[in-house]
Amino acid sequence: MTDLQKLCVAYFAVLMIAASLNYVPGLTDEDGLAFGIFALDIYDDALHVASALWALVAGLTSHKAARTFMVLFGLAYLGDGIFGFFTGYGYLDLGIFTNGSAGMDLSLGRILANVPHLLLGGVAVWAGIKNIGRPA
Repeated sequence: MTDLQKLCVAYFAVLMIAASLNYVPGLTDEDGLAFGIFALDIYDDALHVASALWALVAGLTSHKAARTFMVLFGLAYLGDGIFGFFTGYGYLDLGIFTNGSAGMDLSLGRILANVPHLLLGGVAVWAGIKNIGRPA
């Protein structure tokens, strides 16, 4: 298993944790905000689980599948995080279609809500393009 495949398996774990946040007692407040910062709904959970399963299958299949996952997933999540700064909602969970734009906002809450997608997406794109741990 190459480093990129191992990273896919790690992404599986991280994304499954993200999908479970709403279901761990004490992590959401009375308004349903995870860590008091952002709301996750069934669409977010489905997106995280689907992405996690894609990561797992790619990681267990081949280095090429892992690289494809990293680049495509990374671009999608990175773009979603950037879009979140401009509108307050992402496109991956269809939030931009179900909510009006909240406008540009660089508040701490908006930053913390979008940083996970920026980090996951950025690292994935970097790892996929750099092709880390490619087989000899």
